Amino acid sequence: MSFAETLRTALDAIRSHRLRSMLTMLGILIGIAAVMLTVGLGKGAQDQVRSEINKLGSNLLIVAPGSTTTSGVRGGRGSATTLTSDDAIALADKAVAPDIAGVAPVSSGSLSLEAGTTNWTTTVVGTNPDWLSVRARTVAEGRFISADDLTNARPVTVIGATTASELFGGRNAVGQTVTANGNTLTVIGVLAPVGSSTTTDEDDQAIVPLTTYATRISTNANRNTLSTIYLQASSKDSLSAAYQEADRALLTSHGVTALTSDFTISSQQSLVATATSTDRTLTVLLGGVAGISLLVGGLGVMNIMLVSVTERIREIGLRKALGATPAAVRRQFLVEASSLGVSGGLLGLGLGIAGAVALPHFVHQPVTISPLAAVGAVAVALLIGIVAGVYPASRAARLAPIDALRSE
Repeated sequence: MSFAETLRTALDAIRSHRLRSMLTMLGILIGIAAVMLTVGLGKGAQDQVRSEINKLGSNLLIVAPGSTTTSGVRGGRGSATTLTSDDAIALADKAVAPDIAGVAPVSSGSLSLEAGTTNWTTTVVGTNPDWLSVRARTVAEGRFISADDLTNARPVTVIGATTASELFGGRNAVGQTVTANGNTLTVIGVLAPVGSSTTTDEDDQAIVPLTTYATRISTNANRNTLSTIYLQASSKDSLSAAYQEADRALLTSHGVTALTSDFTISSQQSLVATATSTDRTLTVLLGGVAGISLLVGGLGVMNIMLVSVTERIREIGLRKALGATPAAVRRQFLVEASSLGVSGGLLGLGLGIAGAVALPHFVHQPVTISPLAAVGAVAVALLIGIVAGVYPASRAARLAPIDALRSE
């Protein structure tokens, strides 16, 4: 019996018991769709977290001050004033940190901006021109602050898209003026929107030259202190080297050791790893639960094939009496089981893709299904069909023709 004839016979047997075959495929269909959607939700959540963290900048290291202790009360990380402009200058020295491509010192605070009769409270960020590249941002309108603005402490600002919308509505913000802490600032640019990160709205801020912030806006007595220093490694591969160089330089300049350090350095990898660990655990857990449904579907295929062997004992005996070899009989039942598995897998794949398109509209969570996962789902369904059909097929092949023909 040729393979084409074997396939035709197997499909005829499946069609002759349509309802039973559909119910058998249903178990595999639900299992495949559940696994795809579960893994897709987990992958989508991880991609979303990674995307939000990447909004902070490219190959980014974040240096924050340490904590303070006042009257026995310990403040949180960043409550100290241990970072200064001298630290930023040292880190920008190629002789000290050759793997650091950009340094953006930042002093920031929450202030109310006024534009005519409108006011809006936002984060005012004092920094230098490198901030734009270090934070991987672009300007949608106008220009960013320049070295000349920084040197001369010019009263200029570049605002985010949300800030521009709240202060000026639909009007062009470039060329307008805003008042911050009694100082008039000219809007010279508007940042291109990037949306919200894991902590804040990245489009709701006002960027000013660091010198302008220190001399005109800051209320801090020590105007040389910084709240954060953003560092950009020269490449993704050199991020670890940049981390070590920055850590060593700051330990030396602050005269502290690793055990008594008064600053912290965090990287994107650590942020991503921390943020996605829970998503990964839940994905594995839910994927395991969905995998159980696949196992149940496989047992359903085996059960149906055993029933099919029992019902068709006389047919098997007649085939063997007419010259069918045990291998041919085994192949026929394996093809039937494989066909049920592949059919269920393809239907499950279709249901999973449809769910990936529809689900985000209801749960506001992206579902990412990779082509590799789709191909893997069909391969798993085929494997389930083969494994589930091995025992029934072997049982059918072992039947003696005379015993099968005598069966009632």
